[in-house]
Amino acid sequence: MAGEGHRLFSCRRIATQNWYVAWMKAAAAAAAAAAEEEEEEAAMKLRYALSFLAMATLLACAVTAAAFELVPPLVPAGIFIVAGFAALVFYFGKRTVHCLGQDEQLLEEGFLKRSVHNGPGVVCLNPFGHRGVDNRKAVTLSASEFAKVRDTIDGAERIVTGPGLLFLAAYDELLNKGSASSLSNTEYVRVENKLSGQKMIVKGPCMWFPGPHDDAAKGEAISLSSVEYVIVTDKLTGERKTVCGPCVWFPEPFEIPSAKQTAMVLQEDEYLRLRDTSSGRRWVQRGKELVFLKPTWQVEGGVQKAWSLKAYQYIRMVDSVTGQISVHRGEQTVFPGADEIMLDGEVLCAIDLKVHEYVKILDQATGQVRVESGVADGAGSNQIFLGPNDKVLDGGKKKAIEVDESHAVLVRDKATGQLRLVKEKQLFVPGPNETIEEVRGLIRLADHEAMIIRGKSGEFQYFYGSEEKRRLTGQPRSFFLEPYEEIVELCWSKGRRRETRNLKINRFDCRPQFMSFEFNCRTSDNVELVLEGTFFWEVVDLPTMVKSTGDTSGDLCNHARSQFIRHVARVTLKQFMDESHQIAKRVWEEDTGFYLSRGVRIHSLEVTRYQCADKRTSEILEQIIQETTNRLNRLSQAESENEVSLFRTQGQIEQEKMNGDLLQIQHEHSKDEAEVMGRSEAARISAFMDGLRESVPKPDDRVSMWQILRKTEALSVVSQGKANLYYTPNDVNLSIETRN
Repeated sequence: MAGEGHRLFSCRRIATQNWYVAWMKAAAAAAAAAAEEEEEEAAMKLRYALSFLAMATLLACAVTAAAFELVPPLVPAGIFIVAGFAALVFYFGKRTVHCLGQDEQLLEEGFLKRSVHNGPGVVCLNPFGHRGVDNRKAVTLSASEFAKVRDTIDGAERIVTGPGLLFLAAYDELLNKGSASSLSNTEYVRVENKLSGQKMIVKGPCMWFPGPHDDAAKGEAISLSSVEYVIVTDKLTGERKTVCGPCVWFPEPFEIPSAKQTAMVLQEDEYLRLRDTSSGRRWVQRGKELVFLKPTWQVEGGVQKAWSLKAYQYIRMVDSVTGQISVHRGEQTVFPGADEIMLDGEVLCAIDLKVHEYVKILDQATGQVRVESGVADGAGSNQIFLGPNDKVLDGGKKKAIEVDESHAVLVRDKATGQLRLVKEKQLFVPGPNETIEEVRGLIRLADHEAMIIRGKSGEFQYFYGSEEKRRLTGQPRSFFLEPYEEIVELCWSKGRRRETRNLKINRFDCRPQFMSFEFNCRTSDNVELVLEGTFFWEVVDLPTMVKSTGDTSGDLCNHARSQFIRHVARVTLKQFMDESHQIAKRVWEEDTGFYLSRGVRIHSLEVTRYQCADKRTSEILEQIIQETTNRLNRLSQAESENEVSLFRTQGQIEQEKMNGDLLQIQHEHSKDEAEVMGRSEAARISAFMDGLRESVPKPDDRVSMWQILRKTEALSVVSQGKANLYYTPNDVNLSIETRN
């Protein structure tokens, strides 16, 4: 029993393991089929695996039942035989009968060749006539799709376009599946056949399918507006052309476009200089224009403005090739020629000449010089436009010279080299060969002035402002310098010591005048003094002065210095201090001939100041001078005090006399005033008494009334002030009584 149980347990375990192994194999086959094959093929293989699993399960159940002796032992063997037969039938049926769908294809691998069977339908094959079969799906192509197929036998490639199902031939291979290029109205495809090298352009709108050996590049056509263009280069021929808008440009197979460019817009007053590099031709394109540049055109200088000339403007252009010069006057707009450039670099304005202006112009072609003036047309002004070869001389226009009583013009003729003085009253404009050397003013001499003029031959002429001297020389008082004449200028020394000689004198003052000097000299007691003084001198004979010396002031001062040195050396310091004025007088009186030989007269020579050159001596001298000055000041002060006291006494006497006269006059005035007041009071009393004569016949009553009125007036006067009024009993009629 134990052995039977053990055997029974072993059989159960084996059956369970077989059943589990069968299930695992079926599941693995299904997973492998699902992972390796397509979805339909995986489903079919899954059905095969499940069928095998069912048979394996049935066989395992039979073996398990036999192991537990639930069925006879022959039953599992029968089931096994039936399952094996079913498996054989299934195997040969699979190799023989094939059901194909509408999009399925059966590829039969024969022993010598391949063959294909397209669905839909049932295909029966000899199970022993092929090595294997392959059930594959047809390629579905839409209307915009294509497939590239290659024949593996001869290598030929072809393109199959949709829509439809693509069933490959026996030896076809699907290389790739793609979509056609959808081209719009502005798109194109540049196609190159890699087999033949041929290129072509396919323009839209269309649906383009490539050939088997085509390599395509999709591009966008260039949309050009009315002011845009592109330059196209043909890489095959090298030719270049310009494509102008408005258009949509599609290239040819070998054409390469440049970047889109904008045409050059020219206004009415603009232009372009263009040059054709292929022919060398140059020209000017004027506005108003829209310029599309050709491939061989080059722009020189860009867009430029033409010259808009006003009525008084002009421009000169020179042809750089021929050298010809042209003149364009306003009013107009000037465009240059192809080879013309501005001669002057700018727009010129006509030379506007007023009535008193002129300009010299040289014609460089002939060398002739002409003079244009403002009175040429008689209108008082003139506008001059230069010709092609004209050049302005002497820096432009100049003012004519007004020749009148006070001005003359010295003119040199370049043709002869001669000078002439124009004195006739006019508005002088020089001739073509004349130049103005100088405008000379009229020389006017005052009564005290004189001038020396050197003539053409070198002689001196003397001109005076004084009427008396002019009668002797016969020369005028005012005059112009004639040609080749010049004013003689003398160089005199200046400064107190006359150490520098740079004082230029050309007008001589013949009036008496002062001239200061300063020099050193030494007394007999060896005291060096610095003398300062003045000459009061006058030029009396101008020709003699010019003949004898060229430095009159220097000669006078030097001669006076030598004389002072000689005279001061003979006296001591004290003597000099006492006799300085006499010494100065002797200096110029002893040698008057020297001064007359220089044409001058000395009226006086005075020493205005002197001091010691040595500092210590100068201090002592200053003390002496100070003491002398103080003494003189004290004397002067005493005299002044005496004069003041005397004047004060005289004033008091005169004052007392005047006081006596004043008292007498006041007494007489008081007497007259009392008399007038008495008469006035008597007249008042008389009038009062006479007026009351009828109403108050008694004189005593009238007198009492007058006294009362006088008291009333007195009271009114007193009441207006701050005085105290006291009354007696009699004044107020007061009585005092004593009562018990």
